[in-house]
Amino acid sequence: MKKFLLVLAIAAATTVGFLQSGVLPQYAAVARESNSEQAFADALENRSSDLQIEGRGIVARILSDDLDGSRHQRFIVELESGQTLLVAHNIDVAPKVDQLREGDDVMFYGEYEWTPQGGVIHWTHDDPDGDHPDGWIRHRGRTYR
Repeated sequence: MKKFLLVLAIAAATTVGFLQSGVLPQYAAVARESNSEQAFADALENRSSDLQIEGRGIVARILSDDLDGSRHQRFIVELESGQTLLVAHNIDVAPKVDQLREGDDVMFYGEYEWTPQGGVIHWTHDDPDGDHPDGWIRHRGRTYR
């Protein structure tokens, strides 16, 4: 039993060391929809990034697809609080969200990056390499990942 506890302690210390050194991916927080409004407000105020957050909002504006490098479907979502976010959904990895219209309700799970305009949500798809948490977008009963 003592050997097991020693191995467990070494494994825990090693994992913490790797996380702090940046060898393993580190995500500052995970927020689910129940408290996402506050998480988004805090992230904006604190200029935080690399946050895995689930949220819900109304499509306020459809933007043209970004076709430079990896292609991304882009749209602006307004949260209940009034904060707006750019959603950048990689359509080289995941299917494009069909029939997306202004005024539509969408749910999403992805990585938040701070911007002065309110922030960006990306990684709204499965990670083909398995190194990053998988994200998604839900629209009209369909999940896009």
